[in-house]
Amino acid sequence: MLLKKFRQSGPDVMILTVIILILTWLGTFLHPRLPSVQGFDVMPMPLFSLLLSVSSFSAFFSVFVAFLLVLLIAYLLVNFNTSAFFISERTFLPAVVFILLAALFPEYQLLNPVLPAAVFLILAIRTIVESYKVHGTAYSFFDAGVLIGIGSLFYAPLIWMGLILFTGILILRTVNFKEIIISIFGLATPLFIVYGILYVAGKNMQDQLSAVSWNLFGREAGYAVSGTKLALIITAGVLILIAAVHLLQVLNMKKVKSRKTFNLLMWTFFITLGVMLFFGSVSAEIHFLLIIPPCYIITHYFVFSMSRRIPGIMMTVLFLIAAAA
Repeated sequence: MLLKKFRQSGPDVMILTVIILILTWLGTFLHPRLPSVQGFDVMPMPLFSLLLSVSSFSAFFSVFVAFLLVLLIAYLLVNFNTSAFFISERTFLPAVVFILLAALFPEYQLLNPVLPAAVFLILAIRTIVESYKVHGTAYSFFDAGVLIGIGSLFYAPLIWMGLILFTGILILRTVNFKEIIISIFGLATPLFIVYGILYVAGKNMQDQLSAVSWNLFGREAGYAVSGTKLALIITAGVLILIAAVHLLQVLNMKKVKSRKTFNLLMWTFFITLGVMLFFGSVSAEIHFLLIIPPCYIITHYFVFSMSRRIPGIMMTVLFLIAAAA
């Protein structure tokens, strides 16, 4: 019943999606917390430091800004599929799935650097996909590099997601050395501009470089997982695995652009997972990035599964996981 309703695309579904987001954030709005609770104000990256300076005068306003960022992410997830149409159905399900999976970690429902970084990552993936069938040099890889570079000025570990630029070239294009070079230049351009401005403004560059080093390698970001939380994470992982197996079974039957888009999304997931596993400076806050590809994979399963019962059960389980978390 739940899935049948959310597979529709009317304005009532959009309103329901916003209501679900509000409900998952209700506890946070009743007990708002500043970014300092999770240590996000310690040696922040330049653009996140700027965001902190204009939003952290009030815990409630800080949480409200974070909420708006999540709402923007949900919109971009839906809009990406609407524009690229790789799932072949217009639906709000990517936003619903993202909201429910994000609710697994309510302790990160505060202003944190991953939220603006996620916005730029989605825009970068969308820009990479737009390079498909572009004749000559696809300068959109420069644009995608710029977007990831800007995102890394909020959340430094996003810089490792620059790997999806080269993955995108391999998946979507015939390998072109020029496109590799412009991708690197795009990635570096925001860093040169922002740090150049900071240098001209007389900021201590040693402190700025120390902040970069600390955010990439020095921060010890441990995360204690309770038994209940581990059970919820495993349950969510099983749902993602079921949807991924279904997608792999039918992937070769899809249109070329859809197939390549899903391949890029899967590589984005594995790169994000690798960053989470191998860099001690990254903690559970990266789940906002990690769950972006599964939103589309699970949505694809909900739309195309031949089974009528299992997708409905999975949707109900997603709601129960969010409620339990």
